[in-house]
Amino acid sequence: MPSRRICPGRGLHAASVIRMSSPAVPAEPSLAAEPVPLRILHLDADLVAIDKPAGLLVHPSALDAHEERTALQLLRDQLGQRLWPLHRLDKGTSGVLLFARHVQAARTHGAAFERGEVRKRYLALVRGWPAASGTISHPLARDPEKPSAGQATLGACTRFEQLDCFDWAFAVDGRHPTSRYALVGVEPLTGRRHQIRRHFKHIAHPLVGDTTHGKGAHNRAVASWLGLQRLWLHAQSVELPTRAGRLRIVAEPGPEWDALRGRAPPTSAAVR
Repeated sequence: MPSRRICPGRGLHAASVIRMSSPAVPAEPSLAAEPVPLRILHLDADLVAIDKPAGLLVHPSALDAHEERTALQLLRDQLGQRLWPLHRLDKGTSGVLLFARHVQAARTHGAAFERGEVRKRYLALVRGWPAASGTISHPLARDPEKPSAGQATLGACTRFEQLDCFDWAFAVDGRHPTSRYALVGVEPLTGRRHQIRRHFKHIAHPLVGDTTHGKGAHNRAVASWLGLQRLWLHAQSVELPTRAGRLRIVAEPGPEWDALRGRAPPTSAAVR
């Protein structure tokens, strides 16, 4: 029988030790050569929201200049109209992505983002077991692609709560026979670039699959364990003001996240 351990500071969710073989690791979900229609979550006169797949850029970027396919281009072709992105998701992040359908909607909803009237919630898999809940208040340099030294910093704040934690039966650093990870719900209260990824690095719980701010050894070990290589970050919901009142749009995480949901009650309260 696999053993289960309680997360420190939580006590309600089991930390599962699952014995399984290490399958060949596919890369991030590949996008087919022929365009597949993007899944539309919401459509009205002002807004369109899609469930962005992992591995798709939001719009053209000099940082990934060879990539020709973007969510903006694909959705423009799908709807046959011009669109304006209202926010960004990293290429490796999946989930809710919003576009305005006309200039006035872009101005109105863009201003709502600027005023902090839009609430976003993410799911993330992180290294280690963070506190049951907390707030990360840590200023960030404007451009994460450049050295922070010499850059002006911007205030940044992120809330999180621990949803589940895992103690998987493989070793990474040689100090322990198992390795700990946690599923967390995250709400960024500001909108800095790579904010969630940089903040969890700051508290020494980097996101799994993050090749820029994470740990390569853990990325590779978890990819082998779960049989999938991706950035484990999903934009689960966006809530914003509209002419008809508050609107909440949800993109449920894909089936690959099911392996991270420990539902069985704990059989042991032992902790390392």
